[in-house]
Amino acid sequence: MAFLRIGLLGFGGGPSMIPLVRAEAVTRYQWMNDDDFGDILAIGNTLPGPIATKMAGTIGYRVGGVAGCLNAVLAVIVPCIVAMVVLLGLFTRYRDQRWIQGMSEGVVPVVMVMMAQLTWDFFQKSRAALGWIATLIMGAVAGGLIYGLGIHPGLVIAAILVAALLRPERRKRSGEVKS
Repeated sequence: MAFLRIGLLGFGGGPSMIPLVRAEAVTRYQWMNDDDFGDILAIGNTLPGPIATKMAGTIGYRVGGVAGCLNAVLAVIVPCIVAMVVLLGLFTRYRDQRWIQGMSEGVVPVVMVMMAQLTWDFFQKSRAALGWIATLIMGAVAGGLIYGLGIHPGLVIAAILVAALLRPERRKRSGEVKS
C-alpha cells in the first residue's frame, strides 16, 4: 500500500517521489532510518534508470525479499503507466483548454515545497554529521562540479565514496572507548 500511494500521488516524476518514499519508508512504517534512506538514495542516484523504481525495488526487497521487491516496483509503476495513458489521451484531446494548463502549473509549487523539505532534511543531517563548514564546502564543490562543469552526479557521489574509503581512520581521543 505504501508504494501504491507513492505511485498514485507521485506527480512530477521520480525526483518528486523521493519525499513520498521517505515519508512512507522512514516516517510512517519505519522500515529504515534516515541514514539507510540516504544511502539508498545516494546509490540509486549513481545507477541508470528511474530513481523511484530503484528505491521501491531496494526497499521492497529489504522488507519482503523478492516478493516485496516485485510488489513495490509494480505498485509504483502500474499507476504511472495507467495515468500516463489516460492523461496523455486527455492532454492530447484538450491541450488548448485552460484547465489542462492550470493542472500542470498548479502541481509545480507543491513538488517544489516537497523537494525543499527533503533538501533541508538532508542539509540538517549533513550538518549534524560533518558540521557547518564541511557541509557548506562540500555542497559548494558538488554544486560547482555538477552544475558548473556538468559532471554527472553519480560520478561526484562515487568520488566521495572512494575518498571516504581511502581516508585514514581518525584516532580516538584519550578516554573514548573504541566500539
